[in-house]
Amino acid sequence: MPLTLPNEMQGAVLPGDSTTRLSCFKVPTPGHGEVLLKMKASTICGSDIRCIYHEHLGKGPEGYQPGMIAGHEPCGQIVQAGPGCREFKAGDRVIVYHISGCGVCNDCRRGYMISCTSEKYRRAYGWQRDGGMAEYLLAEEKDLVHLPDSLSYEDGAQIACGFGTVYEGLEKVGISGNDSVLVTGLGPVGLAAAALSRKLGATKIIGIDVLADRLKLARDLGLCDEVIPSGPDNVEEVRRLTGGHGVERAVDCSAHPVARSVAVRATRKWGRIVLIGEGGRMELNPSPDMIHDQKTIFGSWVTSIWKMEELVERLVRWNLHPADLITHRFPLEKVGDAYALMASGKCGKVAVTFE
Repeated sequence: MPLTLPNEMQGAVLPGDSTTRLSCFKVPTPGHGEVLLKMKASTICGSDIRCIYHEHLGKGPEGYQPGMIAGHEPCGQIVQAGPGCREFKAGDRVIVYHISGCGVCNDCRRGYMISCTSEKYRRAYGWQRDGGMAEYLLAEEKDLVHLPDSLSYEDGAQIACGFGTVYEGLEKVGISGNDSVLVTGLGPVGLAAAALSRKLGATKIIGIDVLADRLKLARDLGLCDEVIPSGPDNVEEVRRLTGGHGVERAVDCSAHPVARSVAVRATRKWGRIVLIGEGGRMELNPSPDMIHDQKTIFGSWVTSIWKMEELVERLVRWNLHPADLITHRFPLEKVGDAYALMASGKCGKVAVTFE
């Protein structure tokens, strides 16, 4: 029996003045190589707050296009597949890799649509094309990753950005049972870094944050072995917890210049640091901070789609559920409350759910 879909749907728009607006949109019809998803879960990313919710910071083709439906961490179920789809079909549970690239530039061929070089065809869901804060989402088949039955839609929404981003960064520095790990910034991305570092074998995980609520959450969830309030003695405190040496690996998820400096200076000789948090500045004294101790800094921006597929497989193997980091859930009609809470920082991950 043919599926009957509504003609219109509700979707959330971010005007850029720390508010949200629910508007009515036409339910799209999938074209060649496209699918229509019934949304199941859409989580809120810190970059949405920093770059869109409070004010529209992005410029040009990478900026938020006013009037677009927000939400770049979408997960749902296909209800219609357009002509030309090769792999995905109606009924499939899917994660959406949140940047749709041209598919033919060098970065896209590597799987990194995040850094697609085409100004015409690179469009991020929730930024330059409609995202997941609506009842339905139009997506391109090439942007989809299968969601196994053992992972929930809320798990999938987290994988779409936060967990995928962290996994890429951790793979760059390499984490094993030989390593102690420092995570600076214990927002949702930092919590994900701690959770994944644990599964990758890290023997000691230390977290630093300025907010007591986040420190408590990291401790209560068992993600960090030690949590330290942000302060002037952080480097010495980390060294004291690691036999005077410092950590082998550090992950900055804060984007704060002081926290980034702590991440570098609290890393031992020959250690590796990865910068994941977006924005901000960094202040270093290259010789004592980096050169003389033979340290390496990596930058890591989101992830590749093949790494996202690999992460899904490993999450199933590890029985790790990203949704465990969700502390608050809201229906779409209360999406304004969801964004306001996420902006306050007094929470873990915030999700809009549709069932």
